[in-house]
Amino acid sequence: MKLAFSTNAFKRYSLEDSIREISAIGYEGVEILCDVPHAYPPEFSEKKIQSIKNLLSENNLQISNLNAFTLFAIGDTYHPSWIEDNKKSRETRVEHTIDCIKMAKKLGTKNISTEPGGPLDDTGKHNVAQLEKLFIDGLLKASKVAEKEGVKILVEPEPFLLLENSKQFKNFIKKVNSEYVKLNFDIGHFFCASEDPAQLVYELADYADHFHLADIAQSRVHNHLIPGLGAIDFAQVFQAMDEIGYSGFVTVELYPYQANPVEAAQKTFDYLRDRII
Repeated sequence: MKLAFSTNAFKRYSLEDSIREISAIGYEGVEILCDVPHAYPPEFSEKKIQSIKNLLSENNLQISNLNAFTLFAIGDTYHPSWIEDNKKSRETRVEHTIDCIKMAKKLGTKNISTEPGGPLDDTGKHNVAQLEKLFIDGLLKASKVAEKEGVKILVEPEPFLLLENSKQFKNFIKKVNSEYVKLNFDIGHFFCASEDPAQLVYELADYADHFHLADIAQSRVHNHLIPGLGAIDFAQVFQAMDEIGYSGFVTVELYPYQANPVEAAQKTFDYLRDRII
């Protein structure tokens, strides 16, 4: 396994400075945020792409993943989502995903991650089957481009969104007829859903192409913590990952630490160094 850190904790830094800081700590990889202020595709020129590739090479960093989840450039954390009532908004999410796929190809990375549909409305009257169909229809449009470019779309289940847990994901993925739609396995999110992440490593081994890591409190409230400050048994999770032969990236995602991302990244690296590297 290889350890990476996500730039979504470094939104007060430029992408260039984020890369330098993450490399200086000792991480092998970086996950790049495909949103403002880092790498929102419409604002990320060919010249910028080449400059970032050169910087990554100079700092001996690989890209672990492109994070295409949020859309603050034109919306917020979740919107526009795959399951909006408004067709144009749904199409905007599809277009953003396609743009991220094409950018991933140019940057030389093999996967992007996206939200699991989107948030459900507050009325409780939503038709889950209908929303799932909207999600799948949009994903399949993007997956045609993903297949052409050789870049996988990784769906990331999250609390309070359309897909929250492993059962929902497994039911969903069976309906998606594409080898280019897989799973971004977020260890903390599954823990929030009252599941055992270590056991799920075995159950979801055929789908997981990348892992997100953050700790979660014993309460299982969705709040990302520096590893060691919460209740997740990472030793069991890493053992399971070893046993399935996973050798890819595990990306630390600590976006709540905007005020002190370097400190959070360093503390995490120190905690995980002997456990994962």
